[in-house]
Amino acid sequence: MEPNIGISAQNRKKIVDILVRLVSDEYLLYTKTRNYHWNVTGIQFNDLHKFFESQYEELDTAIDDIAERIREIGSKSVATLGEFIKHGKIKEEPGRYPDAKTMLTNLLYDHEYVIRALRADVDACTKYNDAGTADFLTGLMEQHEKMAWMLRSFLDAR
Repeated sequence: MEPNIGISAQNRKKIVDILVRLVSDEYLLYTKTRNYHWNVTGIQFNDLHKFFESQYEELDTAIDDIAERIREIGSKSVATLGEFIKHGKIKEEPGRYPDAKTMLTNLLYDHEYVIRALRADVDACTKYNDAGTADFLTGLMEQHEKMAWMLRSFLDAR
């Protein structure tokens, strides 16, 4: 049954496209963070191992929330690795195990990309008459800004 929530079918489709790309990027970032959790080495191993775990757990929650938002506005969520790779912009690095500083830098770059994309997505959702998704994405952007700040703090970069 089609939702009757004050957003046209055409606009809901555009919003779903935004959310599909987002859930795909979140899943790819989750996978990269989990990979780094498993494979980090060096003098800060224990701290980074725990830090990466806290970040991928937060991403896991975001993935579920985004998929549920897709369902709330009347669509099915992508849910396979192939779909995530097809729709996401974040790139994997199979067979590469960078040092801890490069891991942190890579994750910071990916979070900052997601933040920039979310800013544009909030504007688009407002244009498509979906204040609920715009608000949801704003909250998600704030979570990514905090994760990026923590990564920057580890790197001691500004």
